[in-house]
Amino acid sequence: MIRASAPQTIDVDGDQAVARAHHVGLALFALALGGFAIGTAEFVTMGLLPQIADGVDISIPKAGHVVSAYALGVVVGAPLIATLAARAPRKAQLSWLMIAFALANIGSALAASYGTLLITRFLSGLPHGAYFGIGSVVAASMVAPHRRTWAVSMMLAGLTVANVIGVPLSTVLGQRFGWEYPYVFVGVISLACVAAVLAWVPRQPADENASAAKELKALTRPQVWLALGIGTVGFGGMFATFSYITPTMTNLAGFAESTVPLILVVYGVGMTIGATVAGRVSQFGLMRGILGSLVLIATLLAVFGFMAHHPVTAVIAVFLLGFLPTMLVPMLQTRLMDVAQEGQSLAAALNHSTLNMANALGAWLGSIVLDRGLGYEWPSRIGALLAVGGILITIVSATLGRRDAAARA
Repeated sequence: MIRASAPQTIDVDGDQAVARAHHVGLALFALALGGFAIGTAEFVTMGLLPQIADGVDISIPKAGHVVSAYALGVVVGAPLIATLAARAPRKAQLSWLMIAFALANIGSALAASYGTLLITRFLSGLPHGAYFGIGSVVAASMVAPHRRTWAVSMMLAGLTVANVIGVPLSTVLGQRFGWEYPYVFVGVISLACVAAVLAWVPRQPADENASAAKELKALTRPQVWLALGIGTVGFGGMFATFSYITPTMTNLAGFAESTVPLILVVYGVGMTIGATVAGRVSQFGLMRGILGSLVLIATLLAVFGFMAHHPVTAVIAVFLLGFLPTMLVPMLQTRLMDVAQEGQSLAAALNHSTLNMANALGAWLGSIVLDRGLGYEWPSRIGALLAVGGILITIVSATLGRRDAAARA
């Protein structure tokens, strides 16, 4: 006797969910590819200053101004582009930003003089903050609300992976063939990002209600300034330490200069892991995650000088220096998008401006204590005080937020 088999069922909803997840994954990869190009271009310059100085016939300290020119471009470009392009389709914005980034970096490779190189590095910095700001908004829009921080962290993962793969490879490329070639490499990766964005990022029509005035309205909200203050002050502590990581590792831990690139790879691995766990941490509460991260950062920086005196603990400290602050970045980015309301693109872009200001603040304060004759243990201790300042701003922000919520209720 032949038994009738049960009718087969097709899980259409399940198939559609898998397809959506696949498409989201490809879109996030496309966005992360741009972060990889930007991260490589930003940090490889620091490792090639001697070669750049020889190439355009200047001193190494003067070559350091090339780094400052890029940072200035980030600070200027992030709010300017995000405001002026408020009504443009976001997918088109991302594509044009990466095309501009590619051309500016190729222009850097072709620069024959110091002045030209300064201009092209400034132009290279202009798309940086706007790309991450707009990309973060796009990434968050493709997932459920509770997964926004995870999506932002995946988009930012390209920046962290650049410190593990892109920067070391580009540094070797520049040392062997010339300082110009890493910028050409970055240009090629940027154009590959454009192709990936066009192929995989879903079309996002222009927001007809958006305007420069509405974007700028975000700056009238106290919570936006408090979030930016957390980034500037809290991250200043990390940069006060990282800016002098090479002499700290050689003078205190006793490492040879030849091993410093490997130590920086450890830092990059910490960054990558920190970016990937940020989403899970934020699920315990966004402000709790931000506050907890800052407490851990302050604790690390307070003991960093002691840990740096032994090779094993020094490497652990460097890993944590990459891990903890990078875990904080996606949460701050999400916080800014929450409190900015109609000015999300501008606020998210400004986050990267504040990180570059934190870079300048931390490096400057670290140089002050070193100029006073204190040892390399002290920049991190000054950094701990900055992290405590970030904690206080976070507490003020959370308190005002609860008060506003109670008033609305």
